[in-house]
Amino acid sequence: MKRLRISKQIRPYARVVVWALTIFVAGRFFGLLIGNGVTDLANVDASYENASLPMDARIEDLLSRMTTEEKVGQMALVEKDSLWFRSDIARYGIGGILSGAGAGPDENTPEAWFAMVNGFQRDALENRLHIPMLYGVDAVHGNANVIGATVFPHAIGLGAGGDAELVRRIGAITANELVATGIHWNFAPSVDVVEDTRWGRTYETFGSNSETVARLGAAYLQGLQSETPGGGRVIGTAKHYLGTGAMTWGTSGNPDFHIDQGVTDVDEATLRETHLPPFAAAVNEGVSCVMVGHAAWNGIEMAANRFLLTNVLKGELGFDGFVVSDWYGVYEIPGGEYHAVVEAVNAGVDMVMLPYDYVSFVGYVERALANGDIAAERVDDAVRRILRAKFVVGLFDASLAEAADRSGFGSAEHRLVAREAVRKSLVLLKDDGAALPIRADADRIVVGGSAADNIGRQSGGWTVEWQGIDGNWIPGTTILQGLRDFVSPETSVAYSLTGEFPSGDGLADVGIAVVGESPYAEGWGDDAHPALSEEDLRTITRVKAASKTLVVVIVSGRPLDIAAEAAGWDAVVAAWLPGTEGQGVADVLFGAYPFTGTLPIEWKL
Repeated sequence: MKRLRISKQIRPYARVVVWALTIFVAGRFFGLLIGNGVTDLANVDASYENASLPMDARIEDLLSRMTTEEKVGQMALVEKDSLWFRSDIARYGIGGILSGAGAGPDENTPEAWFAMVNGFQRDALENRLHIPMLYGVDAVHGNANVIGATVFPHAIGLGAGGDAELVRRIGAITANELVATGIHWNFAPSVDVVEDTRWGRTYETFGSNSETVARLGAAYLQGLQSETPGGGRVIGTAKHYLGTGAMTWGTSGNPDFHIDQGVTDVDEATLRETHLPPFAAAVNEGVSCVMVGHAAWNGIEMAANRFLLTNVLKGELGFDGFVVSDWYGVYEIPGGEYHAVVEAVNAGVDMVMLPYDYVSFVGYVERALANGDIAAERVDDAVRRILRAKFVVGLFDASLAEAADRSGFGSAEHRLVAREAVRKSLVLLKDDGAALPIRADADRIVVGGSAADNIGRQSGGWTVEWQGIDGNWIPGTTILQGLRDFVSPETSVAYSLTGEFPSGDGLADVGIAVVGESPYAEGWGDDAHPALSEEDLRTITRVKAASKTLVVVIVSGRPLDIAAEAAGWDAVVAAWLPGTEGQGVADVLFGAYPFTGTLPIEWKL
């Protein structure tokens, strides 16, 4: 056996590598050894583990036992795929983990999600004090990250429906389907009051009326944060504090975006009168988390705005939950990463969605504490707030289960509620008087359009993937199938994606063109002129030529400019982004239910 010979030139470097690896391995080994040794002592007579004691007493007991390093770790929120080692969750005492940009388990099933989250929780509980972590996702219209979940209309459609009790039920079902996958933290609802529909996040809002947003946001939280049938709880997140819906076009500084992550240019009176009330309503409803938006106001990034975060939110409104930053939001504060962390924490940010380099973040906060740039009391306050949320959802008292109750996940009962939400969200923009309702026993109906037979387009962004999906590869009912299921057996329903039908067939009784936007999310949806595509307009023209009466159904996340074309259409319906239950559209088009939705935001024809 030949020995590996190392040249003289690289021997010094080899020694350095060997020493580094030795120190790294030894440090982890002895850290684990020491940590395990201390654990036995740390938990002697641990009051925080006694479920019969008041929550505040348990929090203070736990806080008194934590080291500085353990406290700082609780302030870190890390994207799951950015962990260097799974053991780092316990080693750094990381407070929260999230799935970003659609990141999930290799197999996208409820069972796989539960196993994945449960695995992270097992890793977290290896820390010295057995402090659990929070796992968060964007379940903004149902737990739509998971294939098979009930996918509700996006918030803009719920705003059109205006039914607070329905929104409460949707929140409760979302909580049920989150807990079934082991998740207890939802980055929803958005309680932004949108003022410019060119914004790519318009559909995540309940609309432009502050009172409506406040009422529906509170109702959603009431349902989301209620106890699920299996006893689990979820915390909600009111976002994006504050005035994010009033950002000005062309101020983002990002060449890919035009309004998202830009500047909010309103005075304080407008900020308080229009944009603050929905957050006040959320606080009154007991929301456990508020997410800071990416916008800047008065020349200050929101994550650095002590006046709005500490004085107004925590002081005036009495918010006792924790403030979390948005994706990489803290590091948008100018002046370098260390300065940004100091500014954000001192301003009132309690947990930082990094979402990547947690090692540097922990170092920055520990250095700031040593330098006196951040007070120990501020860190204690932040951690106290984070721990309270974990106690509220019962993470300290729930043993890790090998299974969860998934009997309701994507159930027929849940989908009926989603179908009801679709019906109530539809808005009749125009009807010349004879087009609607459509007769279910009509001899012949022709259907065309990019969104007629496409569940992905119905569902929009934040569905399985961050930017949404295209096609019919998740469970649900397309609008086309809903139409076919509704008509009588004698009625012929012909479909063409592009609206091209044989001229020899004669004119159909009714032509239905289902058109609209392709899925998008956040700044990638910013659009200077939201309108139908030329392809959609050609399809509408063809469907009109093939039928006696034309009904246009628009699937979109915001109002589209159709003023120049709508005069030639018999009826126009805003279906928003209805989700997976396309039957709800057919229910109203055929007159089984009336149109009850009203515009949540201005739409000019």
